[in-house]
Formats: sequence, C-alpha cells, structure tokens
Amino acid sequence: MRTACITGASSGIGEEFAKQLAAKHYNLILVARSADKLDALAKKLRKKYAVSCEVIPCDLAQEDECLRLIRILKKRDLYLFINNAGFGDIGYFHETAQDKDLQMINVNVRALHLLAKEILADFVAKNRGYLLNVASIAGLMNGGPLMATYYATKSYVVSLTSSIAQELKMEGSDVHVSALCPGPVATNFDDVAGVSFSLKSISAARCVEVCLKQMNRGKLIIVPGFTSRLGAMLCHLAPRSLQLVVAAHAQGKKLS
Repeated sequence: MRTACITGASSGIGEEFAKQLAAKHYNLILVARSADKLDALAKKLRKKYAVSCEVIPCDLAQEDECLRLIRILKKRDLYLFINNAGFGDIGYFHETAQDKDLQMINVNVRALHLLAKEILADFVAKNRGYLLNVASIAGLMNGGPLMATYYATKSYVVSLTSSIAQELKMEGSDVHVSALCPGPVATNFDDVAGVSFSLKSISAARCVEVCLKQMNRGKLIIVPGFTSRLGAMLCHLAPRSLQLVVAAHAQGKKLS
C-alpha cells in the first residue's frame, strides 16, 4: 500500500483528501495543529477503511515544527505529499494585523517551501513520488486588493510549482508535481479569513475528486469547477488593470 502525507488534514480540503485517499487504500500521515481533530479523523478512517493513520500534531507557522516534521517524514516511505496547510485574511493591507500576515506567509509560503524542497529531494533520489501544492485560483491572478498578502502567497505557490515541474522534465524524472488552484470551496476557510463568498462554492468532496483524477493524468495546474476554469482563462486575456478592478470588486463583496 502507498503512503500519503497531508498537511492541514483536520478539516476542509485536507480532511477530504484523507477520506478519499483512505477509500483508495492509501496509508495516511495526517498533519495539523489540532491533535483532537486528527485523532478523531484517524479513528474514523481506520475503522471504515482498515488503513494505517499516523497522526502528527504540528504548528507549521513555527520553523522548528516544520523541521521536526521533516525529520519524521524522512524516515517514512512516502509516495504522495499534499502541501495543503494554509489560511487567508481580508482587509486593506495597511489595516490588517501584521502578526497575522507574517503567520500567513510562514504557513502558506515558508512551511510549504521547506516541506516541498525536502520531500522532493527524497522523491527525486527514488525517482518516484507525487508532490501536490495547494494554491488557489488567486495564484493565477495579477493581484487581489483587500486580500493582498493571501494572493501574493498563492502566486508564490503557483510559480514555484511550475518551475519545479519544468526542472523535473529537464531531468527526465518520473517524479510529478501539481498545483491545485480551486476557486470558492465550501470549507471553514471563510470563517478563518472572515469572508463570505459571492460566487457559488463547490464542495470539498468535488474539489478533491477532480484533483485526484487530474493528478493521475499528469495535469500541472488543476482548477476544479467550470466557473473557476473559465475565470482562470479570462485572467490570461484581461489586462492587469482590469483584473485588479474586478478582483477588488469581488473581495469587497466578501467583507463581513
């Protein structure tokens, strides 16, 4: 049986990845801050699917915690690593809390980078494995007024993943990488970021189902949902100034 590790596994998209991968008979390593939520999920999955579920409580906003997780994972035989942990915030850049911005950068960028680099090195050495970095449709746009830091972090994820994919092609590697770039998904992200989406959300189950199918086809940038895919295509056609106006209007509707 193959083993998958999922960060941010205690809720939302991460929890759904755990459920669908367990149904596909993956052994799991579940990572998040909440030990209680991870334990409850692991117990449910072990009972329903008879898979192994290792729980690693970890605060990825802390670099020493990231390094501790890396040391543990280096001793495991992973096939799939899902860099899913992340969160957002909303408001004018000069008014949002600096501490929350820096925590967001630590989780969405620094932790993702550290984990991707170390896990990928092991995958390349074995010439097998799959790295999935969870970004957002925000990462495909030129910016997001009122969610400036979040959009910037997700642009980093898309750029990094795209560059890694090309490097692996240049080396003729059998290791694969993808970036998941969902639009609105019905999760607790809204509550953490303090937003209410004006567009209809897709379910986390549908998001993950589409992602796993497209991963198997070797898709680099995965955008679940017709409306989100259409929006992503239009982003490439619209000038930067128009994109920023449209994004500012959309984010303004989300303010609680």
